[in-house]
Amino acid sequence: MQDTIDRDARLTLDLALTIRHDGHGGVADDLANPVGLTAWVRDHAETLPDASHFVADEGTLAAVRDLRAAVRAFFARAVRPGEPSPVDAARLLPVPEAIARLNAAAARTPTVPVLHWTDDAEPVVHRQPVPRGTDLTAVLAQAAIAFLAGADRHRLRACHAPRCVRYFLKDHPRQEWCKPSCGNRARVARHHERHRGQGRGRDVEGGQTAVQEAGKAAG
Repeated sequence: MQDTIDRDARLTLDLALTIRHDGHGGVADDLANPVGLTAWVRDHAETLPDASHFVADEGTLAAVRDLRAAVRAFFARAVRPGEPSPVDAARLLPVPEAIARLNAAAARTPTVPVLHWTDDAEPVVHRQPVPRGTDLTAVLAQAAIAFLAGADRHRLRACHAPRCVRYFLKDHPRQEWCKPSCGNRARVARHHERHRGQGRGRDVEGGQTAVQEAGKAAG
């Protein structure tokens, strides 16, 4: 069983899950306004730079929401041949547009060349983010790229329990739902559907019997 999720996977999944079931049969958006984005970033102080002092504005909110749409488009692609989350089914970005958004967002962090040269090796140059130049959207995009290019992508699934719109990482081969409460709702729904089917079957059978009896009486 997989019991750990790395930083990039966790951050990317958490971004996608800011669209969620609201508990009343609808869908809630945790990033509906700058206040929501501010709260979400501050909740991720361990993984996002300067999160404790972050205050979102409308421009940052729009950029993060655009990135989230791209991430959910990639999630829908990653779970094929399974169906995507039902909230995505009718509004997914085309993949080329999602790729363009993701790559553009990842490039928003300015970098500088840094030289490394030890006594026993040739000189090596790495690109390093400029101090205090880190862009929130770029951090999220780079985490998404690392997750989508990694092995954990193959564990990604959409939860199809009633009312759920979440994606999750499958922990074991028999896991179907993102959490136990979704499994319970799905089993209850299946139970009711079976009983409705049996009831319809009895109604059809009863109707056929009545027709047969009427035919005998007429004869």
